[in-house]
Amino acid sequence: MLVSDKVIHRASKWCYKGIWSVATKWFHVPEEPPHIQGADDDDVRSFRPAEGYLRYLKLFFWIGLVAFDAVMTVAWLVLLVAVPIAGIIVAPLAFAIIVLPDVVAYIAIHLRYDTTWYVLSDRSMRIRRGIWTIHETTITYENIQNVSIKQGPVQRYFGIADVLVETAGGGASTGGEHGATVGHFGLLEGISNAEEIRNLILAKWSESKSGGVDEDHSHSFKAQEGISAVRSASWDRAHVELLEDIRDLAVRLAQR
Repeated sequence: MLVSDKVIHRASKWCYKGIWSVATKWFHVPEEPPHIQGADDDDVRSFRPAEGYLRYLKLFFWIGLVAFDAVMTVAWLVLLVAVPIAGIIVAPLAFAIIVLPDVVAYIAIHLRYDTTWYVLSDRSMRIRRGIWTIHETTITYENIQNVSIKQGPVQRYFGIADVLVETAGGGASTGGEHGATVGHFGLLEGISNAEEIRNLILAKWSESKSGGVDEDHSHSFKAQEGISAVRSASWDRAHVELLEDIRDLAVRLAQR
């Protein structure tokens, strides 16, 4: 199976970079990470899922491939034994049904991996994934309520985990209901450094929250400082006499 995996990998890579590149250009499959408008480029971190995530997807591909091919092969052998002539006639069709979906599915796995991007900026995060339709979701740190890590036993074997970001109002998703979020959740799949990414998101969330609080305290402090300055102003006898002279002058002008 390992040899077959290498052979199919070379074939799929050739198709993806060669003939398949025509389709990717036609469908405008993006090769670069998404750009967040207004973000500080020096504080932007873009990354894809770990390579272990690709091996994780291939494991389930091989499980499905063996099951599907076994069923189709048994069905063709039954037909060949029962009706030899019919079995021989449909042999090319059976072979195509067994092989072609495997190749397409294998290439789709690489397309899914190549089109998945996670971008963390100074103010928000963006998730992109999709093959036929590209889905992008932007989540601002201020809307985040919880960040957790989920890891199953198979993921643990491949050294990956998922980072689940729960938001108050959900992200601004494009591409329909099957985008990169489900409800009010953003999912970063197949991360090898999940704890580091979670701590980074929490740090940016904390900065966004503390930034607003500090600003409010600053305005409040300045207002209190101004009030205290007025209250602490000292008035001597000269100020009172000047005000009395202004009052008397205003009265005389009013009587004319």
